[in-house]
Amino acid sequence: MRSGLLTAEALYDEVTLAVRSELPHLASQADVLARVWIAEFTREVQAEAAGWPDVTDHDRLQAAFGTLESAGLAVLQGCEDHWAAKRLLDERPVRGVLWFTQPDVWHAIDEGMLEINVWHGSTANIAPGDELLDEVVAAFAGQRLEAHYDEGRVEVAAFWRRRLA
Repeated sequence: MRSGLLTAEALYDEVTLAVRSELPHLASQADVLARVWIAEFTREVQAEAAGWPDVTDHDRLQAAFGTLESAGLAVLQGCEDHWAAKRLLDERPVRGVLWFTQPDVWHAIDEGMLEINVWHGSTANIAPGDELLDEVVAAFAGQRLEAHYDEGRVEVAAFWRRRLA
């Protein structure tokens, strides 16, 4: 829920599945428990969000992603894996793709660091001295987010604080 990457239906499905698998003695109550827990957590996140700044790191990330998309790059937020990024490149030509998984988002929620994979349209990874790497880092810097290359990925110092709809 905190990531905001799941639809309401997908979130409900995940919570009910978790209840049935992890708490089998409560499986018959999975529907009710899922609805109650989602409502409680929604209230908690909304209360927490009241203390966030008007513009969060998440807002800045989205602005940087928009800049990069306008420049012909695709951005896959919370994608399943590298195969999803590869499928996108197979389906439509783009200069490159930025992608990160849901576990990457959880790392940004908990630790304030979003690790992003960046590929050229050929699926080649970015590397130091690469113009595409410089362009990506500059887009984050333009939103006052520190970013740097580390071990094949771009690390962006940002907490994923996405307001609930």
